[in-house]
Amino acid sequence: MIRVLLADDEAMIRAGVRSILATDPEIDVVAEAEDGRQAIELAAEHRPDVVLLDIRMPRLDGLAAAAELARAQPEVKVVVLTTFDEDEFVARALGDGARGFLLKAADPRELLIGVRAVADGAAYLSPRIAQRVIAGMRGGQATRRTAARDRVATLTPREREVLALVGAGLSNQDIARRLFLAEGTVKAHVSTILQRLSANNRVQAAITAYEAGLVDD
Repeated sequence: MIRVLLADDEAMIRAGVRSILATDPEIDVVAEAEDGRQAIELAAEHRPDVVLLDIRMPRLDGLAAAAELARAQPEVKVVVLTTFDEDEFVARALGDGARGFLLKAADPRELLIGVRAVADGAAYLSPRIAQRVIAGMRGGQATRRTAARDRVATLTPREREVLALVGAGLSNQDIARRLFLAEGTVKAHVSTILQRLSANNRVQAAITAYEAGLVDD
């Protein structure tokens, strides 16, 4: 089962999201929070696999909660679920350790896909957000490519293979099958890759892989 904690200050939104998640028999909403501070407290109590965070919440907003969860409970995977798709929010969420960024206006199936992908160790961006991230990267592409290639050059050939598959959106389990490795070995490679790239999470590593030319659009 994928254990999910849902945090949103609007009870009607929580009920709607919970009903969508309930259509997947392998997803279980173990707790609900009304604000970011309560989300952190409940995450410590229930140890969910995935935390869905709204951005605008009282006491502690979703972005601040994501950053605190990344520090205190790095094993918990955070997905931002919001109506706000401004670039500033996307950049802050990913920089603060979020593994996914979903829009409430998206197709309900996208929520299920995103939760499953993130729980499986991959990163997931709403397609609309992903298009903007790629477009933004193209702005300073030459400079960013050079910097990304310099960082990737510090990796071993095997680590570059793993990074390319991370950039393609594969989970640790999928990468292990593709490269005929133990999943624990892949996790160790990913940990080393994040450290050498100075990346906070898989999303940032995936962006570096794209910029370095390891994966296509």
